[in-house]
Amino acid sequence: VQLVESGGGLVQPGGSLRLSCAASGFTFSRYVMRWYRQAPGKERELVATITSTGGMTNYAEAVKGRFTISRGNAKNTVDLQMNSLIPEDTAVYYCGATGLNNYWGQGTQVTVSS
Repeated sequence: VQLVESGGGLVQPGGSLRLSCAASGFTFSRYVMRWYRQAPGKERELVATITSTGGMTNYAEAVKGRFTISRGNAKNTVDLQMNSLIPEDTAVYYCGATGLNNYWGQGTQVTVSS
């Protein structure tokens, strides 16, 4: 089983990034997918959730209206489009799969700074 995140980096406030998570080794289309983040010295927090079919999404209040989660079950990927980034979005971002079992990726660093 693998979840591999990509797309992180350094961006200026107000900028955008698109994170992607590639899944393998399990039946992706049967799993709820989530993006989490963990900032230095803070607990991991849930950022966004998408159901197995992609029919429903949910977001943390801090990112509503700025972030969009999407998935492609044909390609076994889940993305997080992040717009209007602010310094408080700086964190390691992880994707997670919830279903028969729970799986985690290794994370990708996002730094929002001028």
